[in-house]
Amino acid sequence: MSSRDLPSFLSMQNPIQGYDWGSHDALTTLFGIPNPAGKPQAELWMGAHPNGCSEVVLAGQAQKLSTLIENTPAAVLGEATQARFGSLPFLFKVLCAEKALSIQVHPSKAQAEAGFAKEEAAGISSKAANRNYKDPNHKPELVFALTPYQAMNGFRAIPAILALFERIKLSALAELVAALAASQNEAGLQHFFHQLLVLEGARKEEALAGLLAYAGEHQDEETFALITSLAAQYPGDVGLFSPLLLNVVTLQPGQAMYLDACTPHAYVRGTGLEIMANSDNVLRAGLTPKYIDVAELLACTRCLPKPDDQILLAPRIEGAVQHFEVPVPDFTFSVYPAGEHQLTTTSAEILFAIDEAVILKRDDDTLRLEKGQSAFIPAATGRYQLLAEGRVARAGNRC
Repeated sequence: MSSRDLPSFLSMQNPIQGYDWGSHDALTTLFGIPNPAGKPQAELWMGAHPNGCSEVVLAGQAQKLSTLIENTPAAVLGEATQARFGSLPFLFKVLCAEKALSIQVHPSKAQAEAGFAKEEAAGISSKAANRNYKDPNHKPELVFALTPYQAMNGFRAIPAILALFERIKLSALAELVAALAASQNEAGLQHFFHQLLVLEGARKEEALAGLLAYAGEHQDEETFALITSLAAQYPGDVGLFSPLLLNVVTLQPGQAMYLDACTPHAYVRGTGLEIMANSDNVLRAGLTPKYIDVAELLACTRCLPKPDDQILLAPRIEGAVQHFEVPVPDFTFSVYPAGEHQLTTTSAEILFAIDEAVILKRDDDTLRLEKGQSAFIPAATGRYQLLAEGRVARAGNRC
């Protein structure tokens, strides 16, 4: 197919991942997407990832987006994106958390390349439970809240961590807390984090019992209410200490935050739009029954506090458009208000109708999206018109 034969807009059919932590009703409530089986619907994926590739409708037939890209890469991705990335470099999602996801860290690009090559050379199956690296890519990500969205993001300031542990006075951790107080730096925080991860036996049981007893008496504080909630989901998990270590934040609808490589984080509950580099690399640090490779996790974790003023990502405002700028080229993310907008593609784009219907126009090509639907726009489309009755999310990448 030549670029001349490529439609300006392609409607998308997107897979839904049914992970256990997903919501049973968020996609239905927000977007009218049915859930006849009544099972968890965790993530709606928009992109060309092999673990959940969208389909696009071309000449009345559905085909995988990855196939369209393979058949006409320069016209679909743009020559610069094709040369730099070789494929669609981002994955766009609607994420609906009813229960907490695991505490996790994503490796940097260099760490992912080295770790992937090492595990490939060792012959570890990509499906193996102890496989850390599924691909050689990093996984920075951005989340934009559609509902109140509770999460943890980055380490608290060390004095704040110490203040919380000193309040609780856990005798089983007294020496560990004293060591952090004496070494309030990156090495000290890494040691403290490490020792919590490897707690076991009677010491672990005693420390968790004391934590939950204290939390039960302080349910008026967000941190301790969260610990109690997490304990019901993941009893006996050392990740229950994470709200004392990490910044606890609840995004309000319309707020966003960016999560860089090597930063520990967890999504707790709520629905949001998420965009990330096209990767599935996750190193877990708790709140999970899955494999935790402590040594690899620590090697990929930057044990530095994340200041409060760096948690939320303030948009750059252009008229009434919000551009959420990130320090990686893999993805861009903007939110357009209701109204008429003249846009131009420089790479492949995905548009998602958040609130109301959307009409896309270019010459004689027109596509209407209802709330909760998305469109794929090839780089070759160039200039087009967006007529929006409500907010529209626009995902793309820098070339």
